[in-house]
Amino acid sequence: MQKNNFKNGRIEEEKFEKFIEEALKEFPKKILKEIKNLTICVEDEPTPFQLEKLGKRKNFLILGLYEGHPQIKRGNYAQILPDKITIFRKPIEKVAKTEEEVKEIVKRTVWHEIGHHFGLNEEEITKIQAKKFQK
Repeated sequence: MQKNNFKNGRIEEEKFEKFIEEALKEFPKKILKEIKNLTICVEDEPTPFQLEKLGKRKNFLILGLYEGHPQIKRGNYAQILPDKITIFRKPIEKVAKTEEEVKEIVKRTVWHEIGHHFGLNEEEITKIQAKKFQK
């Protein structure tokens, strides 16, 4: 039995990045305007340093990661490198069975990590996502 019905269980890089762009387009414009000094990138997997920082083992699935200073904790925030959201491609492809599932997981992950950018904790993000993504 094949786990994935998309080509080799992989999404083309351009298509994966397009899923991120589409997720961002679903944010209300007033929220998008408030995103400050943030970059979003795609990596295959978390680095050993990122895993260590999170206190996670190598085979722990991390779909995305926010690294930076949440907006609610910023004081004088001039001339600072951008905060960073990394979306991890291989773990997402590992848990998805279809291309459509990859797209949905990417969207939820982007929303989740942007919640951290605004200073929300896991519990607050979970409540918001339950309302946003209920089916």
